[in-house]
Amino acid sequence: MTTPAELAFTSADLTPSELAHLQRLFRSWSILADLSFSDLLLVVPASTLPGEEPRLVVIGQIRPNNRPTMLVQDLVGQTILRASWSLSAAALERGEVVRGAVHHPLIGESVPVENIPVRFGDRVIAVMVRVYSRAVATPISLYEKNYFDVFGRLVAMIAAGEFPFAQEEVGTEETPRVGDGFVLVDGEGRIEFASPNASNAFHRMGVYSTLEGHTFTELGVEASAVQWALATCHPVVEEVERRPDVIVLVECIPLLEHHAANGAVILMRDVTDVRRLDRLLLSKDAAIREVHHRVKNNLQTISSLLSLQARRLTSGDGRAALYEAERRVRSISLVHEILSRDPSDQVPFDEIVVSLVRMAEDSVVSPRPVEITVHGDLGEVTADIATPLAVTLAELLQNAVEHAFAGTGAGPVAGEGGTRAPDRRVGHVEMTLAHGPEGLEVTVSDDGKGLEPGFDIERTTSLGLSIVRDLIVSQLGGSITMGAAEGAGTLVEIHLPPAR
Repeated sequence: MTTPAELAFTSADLTPSELAHLQRLFRSWSILADLSFSDLLLVVPASTLPGEEPRLVVIGQIRPNNRPTMLVQDLVGQTILRASWSLSAAALERGEVVRGAVHHPLIGESVPVENIPVRFGDRVIAVMVRVYSRAVATPISLYEKNYFDVFGRLVAMIAAGEFPFAQEEVGTEETPRVGDGFVLVDGEGRIEFASPNASNAFHRMGVYSTLEGHTFTELGVEASAVQWALATCHPVVEEVERRPDVIVLVECIPLLEHHAANGAVILMRDVTDVRRLDRLLLSKDAAIREVHHRVKNNLQTISSLLSLQARRLTSGDGRAALYEAERRVRSISLVHEILSRDPSDQVPFDEIVVSLVRMAEDSVVSPRPVEITVHGDLGEVTADIATPLAVTLAELLQNAVEHAFAGTGAGPVAGEGGTRAPDRRVGHVEMTLAHGPEGLEVTVSDDGKGLEPGFDIERTTSLGLSIVRDLIVSQLGGSITMGAAEGAGTLVEIHLPPAR
């Protein structure tokens, strides 16, 4: 889907700085739509071929939250002849606010419009078109009068290039809307008007006295955002925690005239419940991390006990079985170690692969050196896939370094003319990982001595390979094949279906 910025870039001769200015306007203009009770369009000159009639293109549209929309259709991407929207063209050319009425098939009726030039530096780069009904043209209540007054002051700032603010950081999804609570203050920070919802926010903070004529500080609310915004002429967002159980988000937008603040509009939103949920989530995340941390520690303890027990046994099947069990437990603990740092259900599997490779390299017992290389990655996988897959790859890597090269370089080798030195060539184990729309693909190959004739992983008696087969097929619902690689050695291919 084409974004407004991409549409503007391909449709108009705008610099990156000018595009950034329009993006900041997009982040702020929900406030403008609500203050004016109007639909807003943003239009820029469209690129045309030589000889074509000049056109405008709509690159943005927003509807008010407090009035029915006048524009049912989505007009973004529509091109319009300049002659059809002559008022917008005039605002673009003259750099002045142009008011009137238009009748166009895209709108369907004659409606009043206000065409506001969007200035950046010395150039008018776009026009913001306000489309409204005649019913809202005249304010009928005090709060509407103040809304229109602030909108008019912001319009003057837009036309002068003072709004939106350069390097503005406000305008995120969490910042307040006009309907959440609206306060107008003068150049000294004294409240001139507060909407009913803003009064409710003050009541939540324990302030019940008259608001008009007082500063936030005089009301006992330590909101430094107001004075800071008036002093710096830049918007400020802060959270005011009046009591431990009440948190109000405050956004202060200075109103400028000739680059000096002569007032500010303050939007207030009670975010107490939101922050309470955030704290509960943080507590839950901390608890989950602690659980994973304890599981990891317990698994490492079990791994150490198994290793200690194995060292006390003489060489044989029992000792080998304990070392294999210790390795499998350690593979599982790797997953919980990552989960103990991030409680997300998604695990960055490349971190696990690095540790698995290190474990396999440390366990090489063949006199022939073995080199393990990894290609690609699986990205992030869910925790319920990461654990069995980590055990599977640990088994396959261990199987490769332990059996693929066994006997291939143990001692002098008989040949023509007597004996020759043992084979010291480096053995190679390669792991390839891919995560695509078809699922997860993993291959493990080596250039060792290969499989025994007639080998079938479905009928193998090896405990390790039986575990691998059951984990992949039964637990993960995937498939696994194990056969001869090209030339020599063994190739294991694993496919796991996409997660549902």
